[in-house]
Amino acid sequence: MHEYNKVNNLTGWAVFFVATLTYVLTVEETASFWDPGEFIAVSYKLQVPHPPGAPFFLIIYRMFSFLAFGDVLQVAYWMNIASALFSGFTILFLFWTITLLGRKLLQVKKGSETSGQTAMLMGAGIIGSLCYTFSDSFWFSAVEAEVYAMSSFFTAIVIWAFLKWDVIEDPQKENQYMVFIAYLVGLSIGVHLLNLVTLPALALVVYFKKYQKPTLIGGLIAFVLGGIALVIINNIIIPGLPSVAGSMEIFFVNSLGLPFGSGIIFFVIVFVGALVAAIIYSLNHQKVILNTVLLCLTFILIGYGSYALIVIRANADPVINENDPRDVISFVSYLKREQYGYRPLLHGQYFTADVIDQKEGAPVYAKGKDRYEIVDYQLVSIYDPSKTTILPRIYSTQERHRQIYRSKLGLREGEEPTFADNLYFMFSHQLGHMYWRYFMWNFSGRESDFSDAPYLSIWNTLTTDFPAYIKENKAHNNYFMLPLILGLIGMFFQARYDSRSFWVTMMLFLMMGVILVLYLNSPPVEPRERDYIYVGSFYAFAIWIGFGVMALASQLTRINRNGVMASAIALGITLPVPLIMATQNWNDHDRSDRFFSVDSARNFLASCEPNAILFTGGDNDTFPLWYVQEVEGFRTDVRVIVLSYFDTDWYVKQMERPVNESAALEFTLEYENYKKGTNDVLYVVERNLESIPLKEYLKLLKNNSDLLRLTSNYSGNLFTVPSRNLTLNIDPESVMEQGIIPPQFEDLVIPQLNIRIRGNYITKGSLMLLDLIATNDWKRPIYFNNTSLATIGFDLSNHVVMEGLTYRLLPVQKPDNQDELVNTDLAYHNVMNEFAYRNMNRPENYFDDEYRRFTSNHRSVLNSITIAMIDEEDTVRAAEIMDLSLEKFPHEAIPYDLASGQSVPLLFELGKDAQALDIIEKMSDKAIQLLDFYDQTGRTMDREASISVEMLRYFIPVLRERGYTDLSTRIQNEFDRLLGTQGGMPRMNRR
Repeated sequence: MHEYNKVNNLTGWAVFFVATLTYVLTVEETASFWDPGEFIAVSYKLQVPHPPGAPFFLIIYRMFSFLAFGDVLQVAYWMNIASALFSGFTILFLFWTITLLGRKLLQVKKGSETSGQTAMLMGAGIIGSLCYTFSDSFWFSAVEAEVYAMSSFFTAIVIWAFLKWDVIEDPQKENQYMVFIAYLVGLSIGVHLLNLVTLPALALVVYFKKYQKPTLIGGLIAFVLGGIALVIINNIIIPGLPSVAGSMEIFFVNSLGLPFGSGIIFFVIVFVGALVAAIIYSLNHQKVILNTVLLCLTFILIGYGSYALIVIRANADPVINENDPRDVISFVSYLKREQYGYRPLLHGQYFTADVIDQKEGAPVYAKGKDRYEIVDYQLVSIYDPSKTTILPRIYSTQERHRQIYRSKLGLREGEEPTFADNLYFMFSHQLGHMYWRYFMWNFSGRESDFSDAPYLSIWNTLTTDFPAYIKENKAHNNYFMLPLILGLIGMFFQARYDSRSFWVTMMLFLMMGVILVLYLNSPPVEPRERDYIYVGSFYAFAIWIGFGVMALASQLTRINRNGVMASAIALGITLPVPLIMATQNWNDHDRSDRFFSVDSARNFLASCEPNAILFTGGDNDTFPLWYVQEVEGFRTDVRVIVLSYFDTDWYVKQMERPVNESAALEFTLEYENYKKGTNDVLYVVERNLESIPLKEYLKLLKNNSDLLRLTSNYSGNLFTVPSRNLTLNIDPESVMEQGIIPPQFEDLVIPQLNIRIRGNYITKGSLMLLDLIATNDWKRPIYFNNTSLATIGFDLSNHVVMEGLTYRLLPVQKPDNQDELVNTDLAYHNVMNEFAYRNMNRPENYFDDEYRRFTSNHRSVLNSITIAMIDEEDTVRAAEIMDLSLEKFPHEAIPYDLASGQSVPLLFELGKDAQALDIIEKMSDKAIQLLDFYDQTGRTMDREASISVEMLRYFIPVLRERGYTDLSTRIQNEFDRLLGTQGGMPRMNRR
């Protein structure tokens, strides 16, 4: 036994070293796109991230930031290293999990392991854990500062601890281990809730150990009890205890007239007192099981106690303080993720269902001066019952989602979906596209990193002639289905020789995969691929990959009775599987020498004048900005405002205080005008007014004027916008004296800004933006990025001037014959001298879809500046801008895109025919390959195909005009071949 433990431990640590070294060598050196920018910023200063928070994650990663020794540029690197380290430990515990389960399969008694059995178990652990090490989804999370790496670690150690508990024979040590597991579960709550999903499956471990003659009914009962434990922790302990405390707090303050906090204090005293009393009772009366349960609950709560950080830091008013959960009422809302809305699970509406009624639900409280006030009621929508169903999968009523549902289901406008359509969407999209495709990415192969890329299999590898643009994509990874085949062999091998452990593994696989898919009930489209959610399921399959090695070794022992030799041969045969995965995946998981996620954020801020206000849209527009400001301290004078957050009272209130080097924002409306439940939506009600002065409207709204009141069945006060057109008077002399108008636009200054509301209502965010514009009176520069400019509730496009990556709001009117206004001198200075483009010209670097999107944005900006300079007859600087674009973003590193194609006539105009022709040839060749490929494979026309069609159509007349008739004719012939002489849609499937 001692010898086996030594080999098992040393081999496990060796695998840990390989995995950790892999992740350290490929780790991101700065903040990645998506959530890492936010998590690094909030960890560095212990701020409050998006709900439901990850306080224990913040504490641990804050400690890793100390390794930067004050160098703020190294903070992100060391936090990413933390993820690499936690991922390495995940692999370590996976190795030990495989060997623990393998010993059960071989029915090896303690100390009786033969050399052959030891070798077999080590081979299984090595191959299974290394395959997971180099798997696509897990590797992705292992090299960035996100919660999924640390969450995977907790999942792995809890599974291992349960299996370790299974082999303990001493009842006292059993209970100690169970308390240890409970503490791990409690700590994991402060990271991510994936760990909890394992509990129903792991309940089977307890059942199989305690009941030597298990039955199907007994197994089901154990599984259900595990599910009850999951519900208790997820639905009662996590949000339930604070909810009870909140109800008690409201009662003590509102009904008994006691001071704030009295209800919380009473609840804590009663709850902790009852828990201590129960533990003492269990000790005095020798109630071992009760004592163990109570201690487990206690240690879960101790781990869960990390959430105190969220409330403590929220009350410190940090710069990033999402939802501002400073009291028990707002904290419960934060935990329940109420801002993200509701997805029906067991019963709900079809997407065609109409709301036939709305009822007031539970009251929404907020802390007032001396009591908790009801500020709103949760609205409960009642849908047409004839258009509801059990297990609703096609439920979203967003217009874009409705269109996608109809497209995927083949429903005509006005045609009602059926329950069969509902199930078809569940199996084809949610289970197929959003899970099975990801599963096969990890164990079969991945076609590319383009949006919605399918998986690779043996048959499409052999039968499909992939075009060059796919084969050259770094994420074109082919494992020849070897990990899948090995895992399936291992699955059947475990099922045959250890059915109990097989059901544990199968339930882990299903709970963290299929069941999670059904629970999440994803909409028809997501902002990005979501494969990282299901890594726990892939973890379980890696266990079967290890057993595949054991299955092969056991067969080889029939030929060669030397167990060590048979196991060595099995290891040699299967070792190429993880090696293939490593070599295929390395280049698209190596994030070293990439900085544009941060550089693009710096470029946004560098495009702003001092003391500016910058509105942003989505996560990638915002989180990198938070990182560069909060961690690197770059341009902290700019106030970054997330447009969607502007719909909340807590966020507007935060804007009213200074942070870093940014002064407070000024508003006309006061907190009483924008608090929760007040002016959340203002409907446009035309009252025969051609327009209304914006400042006068704000004064009326501030005073709750009856002139704006809307009569409604709703119990609250609803106010309206009495005209779709709002006007803001401007003093031209004053703005000219301020020097904010570029000289070339002085004749475009207008005496009045006309703002037209786009829809039939404006949200609170749009209202507060209007307030900010009016109250600011041009004192501070107000900027928008392209995302926020397109999503606000009114049109400002005629009154903004591009100064780089941002658009500045100015009292000017764009002429109808211009696409956009560009401050050429300032924009030229910014892109040439202030912008950063580190390593974007390196073909060996991996630039994924987000990098390509931001590159396209930069290319488009450079095009716009070039157009403006050509209009000003400044061809010298225009040529410099085009040279910069081609130099910093060459095709070899970032393939030409739509913005590149749009630069072709500009290059011709500037006499750069060679560069223009290079773009045309490369883009037209790719377009022809893509359209041919889509035609041959019958793929649906998507965005890439549509762009290819438009580019071919675009290039033909441009080439003719410039006299390149041969190339024009060749592209025209290909165009006609693919799309027909009428130039219509391609022959392939049409969306």
